[in-house]
Amino acid sequence: MALIMGQEPRTLPPSPNWYCARCSDAVPGGLFGFAARTSVFLVRVGPGAGANPGTPPFRVIGELVGHTERVSGFTFSHHPGQYNLCATSSDDGTVKIWDVETKAVVTEHALHQHTISALHWSPQVKDLIVSGDEKGVVFCYWLNRNDSQHLFIEPRTIFCLTCSPHHEDLVAIGYKDGIVVIIDISKKGEVIHRLRGHDDEIHSIAWCPLPGEDCLSISQEENSEEPESPNGKVTPQTPVTKACYLATGSKDQTIRIWSCSRGRGVMVLKLPFLKRRGGGIDPTIKERLWLTLHWPKDQPTQLVSSCFGGELLLWDLNQSWRRKYTLFSASSEGQNHSRIVFNLCPLQTEDDKQLLLSTSMDRDVKCWDMATLECCWSLPSLGGFAYSLAFSPVDTGCLAIGAGDGMIRVWNTLSIKNNYDVKNFWQGVKSKVTALCWHPTKEGCLAFGTDDGKVGLYDTYSNKPPQISSTYHKKTVYTLAWGPPLPPISLGGEGDRPSLTLYSCGGEGIVLQHNPWKLGGEAYDINKLIRDTNSIKYKLPVHTEVSWKADGKIMALGNEDGSIEIFQVPNLKLICTIQQHHKLVNTISWHHEHGNQPELSYLMASGSNNAVIYVHNLKTVIESNPESPVTVTEPYRTLSGHTAKITSVAWSPHHDGRLVSASYDGTAQVWDTLREEPLCNFRGHRGRLLCVAWSPLDPDCIYSGADDFCVYKWLTPMQEHSRPPQGKKSIELEKKRLSQPKPKPKKKKKPTSRAPVKQEVYDGNEDESIRESSGPVENGVSDQEAEEEAPEPELPSGIASGASREPVTCTPVSVGFEKSKITVNNKVPVLKKESPKEKSESITKKRKARSMLPLTTSLDHRPKEELHQDCLVLATAKHSRADLNEDVSTDLEERFHLGLFTDRTALYRMIEVEGKGHLENGHPELFHQLMLWKGDLKGVLQTAAERGELTDSLVAMAPVAGYHVWLWAVEAFAKQLCFQDQYVKAASHLLSIHKVYEAVELLKSNHFYREAIAVAKARLRPEDPILKDLYLTWGAILEKDGHYAVAAKCYLGAASAYDAAKVLSKKGDPASLKTAAELASIVGENELSTSLALRCAQELLLTRNWVGAQEALKLHESLKGQRLVFCLLELLSKHLEERQLSEGKSSSYNVWATGIEGPFVERVTAVWKSAFSLETPEQYQAALQQLQNIKYPSATNNTLSKQLLLHICHDLTLAVLSQQVASWDAAVEALLRAVVRSYDSGNFTIMQEVYSAFLPEGCDNLRDKLGEHQSSTTPAFKSLEAFLIYGCLYEFWWSLSRPCPKSNVWVRAAHGRTASVEQTQQIDGAGPQETDPNASQPEPRGSPESDVRLTEESKQMLITCKELFSEKHASLQNSQRTVAEVQETLADMIRQHQKSQVCNSTANGPDKNEPEQVVEQSLSSAQSQCKEENQPLSLPELTKRLTEANERIAKFPESLKLWPFPDVLECCLILLHVAAQCPGSVAQDMRQQAQELLEKYGNTKVYRRYCQTFCM
Repeated sequence: MALIMGQEPRTLPPSPNWYCARCSDAVPGGLFGFAARTSVFLVRVGPGAGANPGTPPFRVIGELVGHTERVSGFTFSHHPGQYNLCATSSDDGTVKIWDVETKAVVTEHALHQHTISALHWSPQVKDLIVSGDEKGVVFCYWLNRNDSQHLFIEPRTIFCLTCSPHHEDLVAIGYKDGIVVIIDISKKGEVIHRLRGHDDEIHSIAWCPLPGEDCLSISQEENSEEPESPNGKVTPQTPVTKACYLATGSKDQTIRIWSCSRGRGVMVLKLPFLKRRGGGIDPTIKERLWLTLHWPKDQPTQLVSSCFGGELLLWDLNQSWRRKYTLFSASSEGQNHSRIVFNLCPLQTEDDKQLLLSTSMDRDVKCWDMATLECCWSLPSLGGFAYSLAFSPVDTGCLAIGAGDGMIRVWNTLSIKNNYDVKNFWQGVKSKVTALCWHPTKEGCLAFGTDDGKVGLYDTYSNKPPQISSTYHKKTVYTLAWGPPLPPISLGGEGDRPSLTLYSCGGEGIVLQHNPWKLGGEAYDINKLIRDTNSIKYKLPVHTEVSWKADGKIMALGNEDGSIEIFQVPNLKLICTIQQHHKLVNTISWHHEHGNQPELSYLMASGSNNAVIYVHNLKTVIESNPESPVTVTEPYRTLSGHTAKITSVAWSPHHDGRLVSASYDGTAQVWDTLREEPLCNFRGHRGRLLCVAWSPLDPDCIYSGADDFCVYKWLTPMQEHSRPPQGKKSIELEKKRLSQPKPKPKKKKKPTSRAPVKQEVYDGNEDESIRESSGPVENGVSDQEAEEEAPEPELPSGIASGASREPVTCTPVSVGFEKSKITVNNKVPVLKKESPKEKSESITKKRKARSMLPLTTSLDHRPKEELHQDCLVLATAKHSRADLNEDVSTDLEERFHLGLFTDRTALYRMIEVEGKGHLENGHPELFHQLMLWKGDLKGVLQTAAERGELTDSLVAMAPVAGYHVWLWAVEAFAKQLCFQDQYVKAASHLLSIHKVYEAVELLKSNHFYREAIAVAKARLRPEDPILKDLYLTWGAILEKDGHYAVAAKCYLGAASAYDAAKVLSKKGDPASLKTAAELASIVGENELSTSLALRCAQELLLTRNWVGAQEALKLHESLKGQRLVFCLLELLSKHLEERQLSEGKSSSYNVWATGIEGPFVERVTAVWKSAFSLETPEQYQAALQQLQNIKYPSATNNTLSKQLLLHICHDLTLAVLSQQVASWDAAVEALLRAVVRSYDSGNFTIMQEVYSAFLPEGCDNLRDKLGEHQSSTTPAFKSLEAFLIYGCLYEFWWSLSRPCPKSNVWVRAAHGRTASVEQTQQIDGAGPQETDPNASQPEPRGSPESDVRLTEESKQMLITCKELFSEKHASLQNSQRTVAEVQETLADMIRQHQKSQVCNSTANGPDKNEPEQVVEQSLSSAQSQCKEENQPLSLPELTKRLTEANERIAKFPESLKLWPFPDVLECCLILLHVAAQCPGSVAQDMRQQAQELLEKYGNTKVYRRYCQTFCM
């Protein structure tokens, strides 16, 4: 069946790999493949693509998955009969042969030892694949005989190779340095021709499609290049080198045509410099040239080549002297590529159209019609992770995609003429786009956020660059949201403020409010408003997500500690904190407001780094507007199934309570949240999902993006799985993901203690893209390098909101991690650096001390003549001072060592010469000593400081030169020590001159927090703010790094006890939670302590550690009520375990839980009395009040059994407490709630156990106790009694045909079939199970009459069944079923109408003058789909039915509607079944009453066919 327009899946694939000579290919019949990252994507082109009429005929049909590194080559077999075979080469060192029909590897080889750079499947030999690598090695591989040949022709890098289409043994090879050789593989790779002429990389080699050299009219004289041969002689023409032309394209900007018969070039075509024509790129960009060629089969006188900027040229080879060429798409602007083209692939479709496919750096695959040279279609692609998806609320169907390649794409998914109508926006982006959000009302206004913290606004209708906010986040932008203005922006006058402002949440944990009218102005941190409004003393949590409710009155903030805070406008009053997730919150989404049930708009779904999704119903909290913030610890619904963190959730705009979630487990999951039921699971991605969006038009269509560089459009009905993979399946998906490219390890310097390694969230090798400042990011590198992130610590979910918001603590090293490393090891580098010096000094001591005046000494050891001369010069100088002639002065200067015996000036000169000698020989310390002898201490210090040669001893002497010189010397020495990474020693010296603040700051800025605190604590006043700041800063870093206990000590040191308790609880294990609760209790944070103690007990409950749970709850008197609940739960679990109904065994029961006998309720009260000293009515009343305030959500089929038991025991505890204070009406209601909870969850066993434990004698005792007060609780009591009879009736019915009527495990199984489906329907006003009750009826073992004897008890029970035949309840339930049925029919009609609308618009577009007619037609067609017994219903009829049913429901008293009642018609059917199986057992009047009720109220389709069975 043909799919309706828009109803087919689509793929936005990764970009074709760059800088590969042949990594795309096509075969006749219309199959095209291109290598993208580690796989090959297949595209069906032409009539076989099954595209809708009017849309381009192509479809992405699959992927070849198997390589682990970038695919560098791809080639089809061009032999008829084996077009399904293809070959790939990869950087993982393998060549694989594939069958595209099965998408499986046929065979592979790993012969190459080096990176494979070229690959071709011989067009002449069916099973020959030739490949070449970067070291010049060529391998010929024969597939059929699994044989190979190794050829080593030249020790050069091979760039491309092409096998001859005419001679099976000839292969042309192009090298990186511009050489081209033609070899004969039959002669062990003998070089037939060496073609010289190019002087740079050979990018492409194309053989002329016609053999011989008659096709081109080239004169002999045209080119005078001499032919060359391997020996330097002209090779005589051998038979194998039959004449043929060869074309080569090179980076040197020329195309050369070579003659094989002459072995030389015959034509040179130089690429023309064309004026760029409206490409989406800045003309100043310098980009590499890639020159690729295609020689058309049917046009041997023409040659297609790429050009500088992405243009394609068709050269006329017969007019080469005129350099005649034709531009592709010359007439239409913007059709050609905007960046260089890498590959050209000819393709002949089934309808014989000659097409050409091109891949380019602009990330588009384009298809050209060779007849017209016009572009037929473009397939856009992604060059980075798909971080964010957003549908425009104004331009229906416009999907914005934020990717890691620095571009925003806007995809018009409703385009009639083009399935991939995508516009690219790159200006002003320049980094990974991690968040997007459309303005709710303004057309084309798109906000974006990037991984470098930038927030901007694009007008997608104009070509202007975006407006960029002047306030940047310090880290990745996680989320953007439009919401009402808050102070200070909202304080402006009406005309001065925008109706909506933009909120951005960044990786540093801050939410900023930007004014879209003044993006150049300051953005405001909303934490200030939150602090002021709520008078918060403690540290605010690190925010990771922001989400506004649709009505703009409520804002939710998700935090790093897993909490979610709910704030109210206008001043962000905190009304509620949700303590549910205990890991970083990645995504929050509010339910839409336009459903059938308006109250659902209070539902808020959230996902975190845990795999569980929680849905909270905040209606009560928001409407009650509490004075002080409420803490919520119970979710309304829990959605479990994913096995890794949740990155994104989105509500369906078409359904009530339907949610889709994206997860790191590689799948997207659709849920029915009201029933906690998984509906369908999408497993098409090969990576971790980062974002998901529901189509605004098609209820069955969802878009998802992942780190596999793909966006998939997929349909929910087409998915074969209903829930996420568990166990083996998830392991397979993990393997699938592991086959993605691995990040290349970055060479990191070992961290020194000088400075922390800069935090690197992404590991993208974007070297060239940084230079290309105006172009899209990542285009400068080969595709698989464009965006590689370390497998785990990847920031953006949804970084990765699309941004996974984990604080990065492993391989890209975060600041926090590095700092703590340094803190721990801070003393080691210092010791290492000093110890060698000490050693060398000790060795020196043993040797003879070095002379202070070595030059003078050496001059006194010269020959005797020289020494005699010294004496004479000295005598002359000393005794003829008055008239020292020039000669003597010169002699004295030359013999400077005589200064020792003359005057001070000469001595100074001698010291100066000796000092210079010491410095030149590397002995500054001796120079310093000489200067000290001279008395110039200040000069010594200055020289030493300038040269960085100050020492402890020099500084110690500094005070001699004066106080100020000493201060200056110590500071200079401290600076010098910093350069030598000796920060602690530097700080100690600063302390010696009383510069305490500077010393503390020095230690802090270099991450020596422990030392800084020690100094500050020792030297500063206790109340100094510096100390608190140190504690908080170090605490935050330790917290980020997972050292929670030390972080808590820091917070305690800073007197932030609240934060200390919070951080301790972060790990979430029972021991941490208990410690955190005790800590909070000690410091007086009672509310926090209570919630943590309860959390601890609930965690211990999961492992059935009853003793530990009670220990935790003991911490607080306010948890006394919870202790009673847990006690009752323990006793009930033990009771179930003894009866072998429990799922697991408990090892650690409390002492009081064992060895007690008697009825269950008496056992409970006895334990309460002995263990909890609960005796007086006052104590019971106090416990009752504690527990009455806690409300749990209703149960569904999917509620976890442990959670269900806890909730049931809460109600049962209330029931027992109410009995003890003689509040019998409350006891009835609590007991009924417990029963209804087990009934709603489909857990029949628990329901029966509740009755047997709490009402072993039935309801008579309760009826007596109620006495006169019965009037107010009659409906509740009646319901309770009815459920008791309902359970007995089912057990009796099953016992008729089973040997062991008491087998509860069996009972439960049977009930699962019969009663579980109806429960949630009843709550929503729907009817019972849609399955046939007959189906659940077991086959009787013998004839009914043969051996069935009723006991008195059974007869009595069957008589009491009359209580179930309540006419009022039957009528109410019938009305509720009608409402549900009509709503379902209407929803179906709306869906049909939407589909038909899309269908009409795609045909010709509806006539604008006849919209009503179109609606009528589509609705009537929808009605035909919703026939009821072949009777179509009109819209007015349905509306009428709905109104009447709602009116009927409104007339019933509230007390009747408040309490659930077993389905009356279901009970009638069971009774009639019993009567049929056991004639005479049911009185005639009861049978008649049952049939009457069925006839009267069985008109909904759920019951119609059963009524016909019994009421004929």
